[in-house]
Amino acid sequence: MDINATLLGQAITFAILVWFTMKFVWPPLTNLMDERAKRIADGLAAAERGKQDLEQASKRVDEQIRLAKQQGKTGILYGFQNAHAFEDQIGYVEVFKQLGVGIVQMCYNTQNLVGTGCYERDGGLSGFGREIVAEMNRVGIMCDLSHVGSKTSEEVILESKKPVCYSHCLPSGLKEHPRNKSDEELKFIADHGGFVGVTMFAPFLAKGIDSTIDDYAEAIEYVMNLVGEDAIGIGTDFTQGHGQDFFEWLTHDKGYARRLTNFGKIINPLGIRTVGEFPNLTETLLKRGHSERVVRKIMGENWVNVLKDVWGE
Repeated sequence: MDINATLLGQAITFAILVWFTMKFVWPPLTNLMDERAKRIADGLAAAERGKQDLEQASKRVDEQIRLAKQQGKTGILYGFQNAHAFEDQIGYVEVFKQLGVGIVQMCYNTQNLVGTGCYERDGGLSGFGREIVAEMNRVGIMCDLSHVGSKTSEEVILESKKPVCYSHCLPSGLKEHPRNKSDEELKFIADHGGFVGVTMFAPFLAKGIDSTIDDYAEAIEYVMNLVGEDAIGIGTDFTQGHGQDFFEWLTHDKGYARRLTNFGKIINPLGIRTVGEFPNLTETLLKRGHSERVVRKIMGENWVNVLKDVWGE
């Protein structure tokens, strides 16, 4: 065969191959690469917008709390009392943050995937729980340990890089109860930058349903002597207008299973039985000799400050 004819044939074949590739192969590949590059860019942009939205949301919450105070209105912060809501999906933490959740209790009385509640033998914070704590720190959701067991609480306190809290508890030093916290536990959380909200839930107070607003003030003072005036606030766990069926639901595991405790009759302390009587607490604390500066801290300023730390403002 003539070599010139062979070279010509190969050249023609190569030209056809180049034409075919440019016409039918390369455009779809280019489109796929462009689409992939666009998806990556869109994903990065969405992540950046999400980060900015998260930061702005936290700032708006703090601004709204202060604005509500100035206008004499009630500010509401979303939260829930069981990290079970995250299921086994770490990504849900950020989803709930974007929906406005600012505080989550790690367990509610019994065990979940994160750790153990105060009514069961405490196995401590799980490996998954450590990841949840880290993600809550990252997005700015406060870890609440009120219904959580002692060992799990200690390990959350040590694991968290941001302040954690007992949002609503009472001291065992005034009444022994699985839901109340010992002096050592209260000191430990405060020593590690944590926070304590003192509840007025009557079954946990020393005098039970015979308690008055002064008994609640005594509990606040007891805790403040342990944790200091900067690490204490109000965490009433206030219930008003609920029937006995509601409290029956609370005393059973998951609302329907085995009974965990029995509250009996529920009556809020005399002098602060309704939301409308809340100003009585300010008056009571002032009458008991606390300065206006300290009372302002107890009644809300400390909460705003610690939440700002957690929310990253």
